[in-house]
Parts: sequence; C-alpha cells; structure tokens
Amino acid sequence: MWFDIVFIVLGVVLVLRGADRLTEGASALARRMNIPEIIIGLTIVAAGTSAPELFVSLVSALKGTPDMAVGNVVGSNTMNCMLIVGCAAMVAPMTISRSTVRKDIPFAVGAAALLILLAFDNFLGRLDGIVLLAGFTAFMAYSFLEVRGEKKEVRGEQEEVRGEKSPLLSGFYVLLGLALLVFGSNIFVDHASNLALALGVSEGVVGLTVVAGGTSLPELATSVVAARKGQSAIAIGNVIGSNVFNILLILGLTAAISPLAIEGITTLDMAVMFLSVALVWFFSRTRYTVERWEGAVLVLGYLAYLAWMLYNL
Repeated sequence: MWFDIVFIVLGVVLVLRGADRLTEGASALARRMNIPEIIIGLTIVAAGTSAPELFVSLVSALKGTPDMAVGNVVGSNTMNCMLIVGCAAMVAPMTISRSTVRKDIPFAVGAAALLILLAFDNFLGRLDGIVLLAGFTAFMAYSFLEVRGEKKEVRGEQEEVRGEKSPLLSGFYVLLGLALLVFGSNIFVDHASNLALALGVSEGVVGLTVVAGGTSLPELATSVVAARKGQSAIAIGNVIGSNVFNILLILGLTAAISPLAIEGITTLDMAVMFLSVALVWFFSRTRYTVERWEGAVLVLGYLAYLAWMLYNL
C-alpha cells in the first residue's frame, strides 16, 4: 500500500510540472502565431490533456472492462466541468468570450446529449462509435475554420514581446509538458487503481472516481495554472475541448474498435455529466464570467455527487 501511495504522489508532482510547461509553451505559441488562446486550448492543449483518457479507455475496453472505459469518460467530463472549472474560478474569476459561450460550450453540451442518446440502451456499438467519430470530425473542421476567421482579428493586435521564447523552444515546452502529463497520469492511474481494487471497489465506481480523477489531473493542473497566470481562455478551452475529445474521439474510437456494454454506469451518472456542462454554460452566460462563488457552487456540487457515490458503495 505504501508503495502505491509513493508513486501516486510522484505522479501528481510530474503532472503539475507538466501542466506548467504546457501552459507556458502553448501561450507563447499562440502569441507567436497570432492564434487566439481559446483555439489553442480547444485543440492542442485539450488533445494533449485528453491523452490519458484515450490510453486508459482503449486499454480498458481491449482488456474486457468496458465499465471502466465509459466510467472514465463520464467521470472525467463531470470532474472537468464541476471540479476543474470550479477550482480554476476560485483561484481567479474566469472571463469567457462571447464566441466561446455561443459556439464552443454548446458543442460540448451537444456531445454530452449525443452520448446519452446513443447509450440509452446501455450499449455502444461500432455504428455508435462511427457516429461519435463523425461528430469529432465536424468539431475539428469547425475549430480550424474558426482559426482562419479569428486569426485575422488578432493579427496586428499582438505586439512582439522582447525576450519572447522562440517557436522552437515554445514547441519543446509543449511536448515536454505533454510527456510529463501523460507519464505522470499513467503512474497515478496505475497505482491508484491498484489501491482501490485492493479495497474491493467495483470497476464502474473506480472508473467514475479514481481513474477519472487520475486522467483528469492534466486538465485540473493545466486549467488552474492557466487561471493563476491570467490565461482563462486556455483554462476554459482546455476543459471544453477535453470534454468534446473524451466523448466524440475517445469513446467513438473505443466503441468502433471494441463495442462497449455499459452496466456499471447509471442514468444518474449520465445526467450529472450533462448537467455539469450545462451549468458551466449557464454560469458563463452571466456577464461572460465564472465568478469565485460560482466556482464554489460547482466544487460543492461535485463533492455532493462524490459523497453520494461513496455512500452507495
């Protein structure tokens, strides 16, 4: 047990260091390339921080534990919206652009609704996976079209900063951050799962809690660090992008490779996932800012949900 605890702590340290490097490098790249930080958060950062979910879900499905694969995504998305956005907003109020509120967050809400619809029969087949992957393709096409539109708006508005990191160094920081995030998360998930399963916790609950928490560590660390540095666009873009990646790409790819029979994930779990992103959307529409007290509401809501799960073990 102590062996697992030591490696859990090591995983957390690596994730925090990785988040700092990733945020710094991604922000510098955005300034260098005249790309809005929200786009960087929705794509590059979101893809990188979703790598642990992709790895864990694919391996879980291939090893015959679909509940852990689906629970990982459902739990991660709930944690992203309630705990991560909540913690980031409590560190520093998050300013959300009108474009994000009107276009990006609704896409995440739609992805959550699509998953609930497809999983209504407690099964995600290959056709369901293809539908999810088609949705992901549409999201990426929309994101790149948005880059072309918004890149023109920021061109000329951003002045060259003396002493700014070179594109090569910024890219290295991004890759180093992603490597530390993925490596640290894998260490955390492996040993946290060993600890939980040794205590007799079911695969579905492990997926919703321990594994989801471990694979969401990159999003948590990246968003909190970004919020602390005043880069709320990267913070919210990371969360929204990760939620879309988790559902459309990760579950889509996993189901297309190995159909998923869902048994340990309840209707309430799915409903909480949907309500969490809807609540972030609602808070974002009020003055286009997620205030500290709204962040506290999100965190308390997640803790209540976690307490309910633990009570029903």
